[in-house]
Amino acid sequence: MRKLFFYLLLFQCISSYAQNKDEQIIRSILNRQTQDWNRGDIQSFMHGYWENDSLMFIGKNGVTYGYQTTLNNYKKNYPDTTAMGKLQFQILQVKPQGEGYYFVLGKWMLKRSIGDLNGHYTLIFRKIKGEWVIISDHSS
Repeated sequence: MRKLFFYLLLFQCISSYAQNKDEQIIRSILNRQTQDWNRGDIQSFMHGYWENDSLMFIGKNGVTYGYQTTLNNYKKNYPDTTAMGKLQFQILQVKPQGEGYYFVLGKWMLKRSIGDLNGHYTLIFRKIKGEWVIISDHSS
C-alpha cells in the first residue's frame, strides 16, 4: 500500500510540472517557426499567425493590422537570408488567459553576419476553429 501511495504521489508531482497539451502545441508552433525562419522561408514562418485582417502586429513603427500586411513587412525588412540571419526564441512564460487564449513572453535573437539583433516579444494565441494561432504579436 505504501508503494502504491508513493507512486501515486510521484505521478501527481510530475504531472503538475508537465506542460499541458495546449502549451505543448504552442511551443511546437514557435519551434516550427524558428526552423522555417532559419531555412529562409518567411511564407512558412507565417503559418503560426492568424490569417485574418484583424491580426495585430506591434513593432518599432507602431501598430499594423492584417496577415498580408505582416507578411509584406517581414519580406520588406528581411529580403534575403543574410538579413534574416538565424533566429532563436527564448520562451520566458506561457500562461493560459482564460478559455481559448494563451499569453507568451519571450526573447528573440537574430545572429547575422551584418550585425546581430535582439529584443523581446509578447504573443497572444487564440484557439480558432480548433487551431492555435497568433492573433497579436508585440515585438521590440
